[in-house]
Amino acid sequence: MIETVIRKRIEILVDSALVRRVTDAIDKAQITGWTVLPVTSGSGRDGRWREERVMGTDKSLVLTISSIEKAEVLVEVLAPMLNSHGLLLTMWDVEVIRGERF
Repeated sequence: MIETVIRKRIEILVDSALVRRVTDAIDKAQITGWTVLPVTSGSGRDGRWREERVMGTDKSLVLTISSIEKAEVLVEVLAPMLNSHGLLLTMWDVEVIRGERF
């Protein structure tokens, strides 16, 4: 049977203009990998929204998986931006194969 280990999956919804700041924070937390996905529309507390490249408000989803310890460091590094820049950060436990990679 293949063994799995528990890691944290972290998703951060961010204005695309701020993706570099988020990925720099991931690097600072010494998390080894991340993926950036485009987000074209959604709905939230302020209602529906659509991607708007002209206004610079298009959004991206930054995804990473890490150990619990590194996830805690990342949250601490990003904490000041959560309110000031309206980031949405979600985190939950996932099972991964080859846990040493995360």
